Amino acid sequence: MIVKHVLLATTACALLSASCAWAQAKNDYPNRPLRMIVPFAPGGASDFVGRIIQPAMADLLKQQVVVDNRPGAAGNIGVETAARASADGYTFLLGNVGTMAINPVYYTKFQYKPLKDLIPVSQVVDVPGSLVVHPSLPAKTVKELIAYMKANPNKLNYGSPAPSSANSLEAKMFLMATGTSATEVPYKGGAGPATVGLLANEVQFMFATFSSTVTFAKQNRLRMLGIIAPERSPAYPEMPTMREQGFDMVVGSWQGIFVPAGTPRPVVAKLFDVTQKTMKDATVNKRLNDGGVPAIVSKSPEDFTKFVKEETERFGKVIRDAKIQTE
Repeated sequence: MIVKHVLLATTACALLSASCAWAQAKNDYPNRPLRMIVPFAPGGASDFVGRIIQPAMADLLKQQVVVDNRPGAAGNIGVETAARASADGYTFLLGNVGTMAINPVYYTKFQYKPLKDLIPVSQVVDVPGSLVVHPSLPAKTVKELIAYMKANPNKLNYGSPAPSSANSLEAKMFLMATGTSATEVPYKGGAGPATVGLLANEVQFMFATFSSTVTFAKQNRLRMLGIIAPERSPAYPEMPTMREQGFDMVVGSWQGIFVPAGTPRPVVAKLFDVTQKTMKDATVNKRLNDGGVPAIVSKSPEDFTKFVKEETERFGKVIRDAKIQTE
């Protein structure tokens, strides 16, 4: 009996000590630099957004926020790195539609599952897409591109960040809808390397995030044929949407903040609050708007979780309907 009481007392003290330690840590959080994992290479939409929100988040957290680019395997390397990190709030992931909603359906053997191994905190942006071609192509409009592709079947190559990416799915949907054919060339590291490939004429067209291509389009180094968004972008108002040209494509490349599963609820709440304030910052909004990227935040972590589940189901249907072979 005495031993039992001693064990109970010891357990109670241990739980109390852990509780007190967490309470103290919560009050001090954060007390050291944080790491933002961007699962793609520099130069793409994810890196663009990450670099813009980094300073504002650091100011609000009163700690340095380090951007850690972890490209490869269609973003899965970055997801795995985040999922395996300590659940203490000092590592968070800037995930996007590809890594969090498409990859779980496409890469069926990947051991990490976003909604099991990570906690959604909040959406931050919804990046419009674009259809761009190399200037050497004679096509000046979407219809002219389709006519050229029908007259030259399988002559063109198109770039993508990965076969499972939203950009790749957009291209496949476009090819099926128009009855055209082309060869996919996947690039490692996200939209940045794929855009470089298009600039070098390694590929002749691609669907890419608007923020990755708009500057090159304005410099006439690429030719943009349409924007994938519900309405025209203030950053390039003369460019018509794909919908205006008869293609009901409004697939956006949303991005959001995720933390490892097991992260304490108060830390999730703190990061949610910081994210909300970051996305309302005037400087952040101006820089995002200049790149044609609207800031969009979630109502709550639960609301964002629901959204990610719905997006996973939506793209799962696209993959099944298109009979895309999964890995």
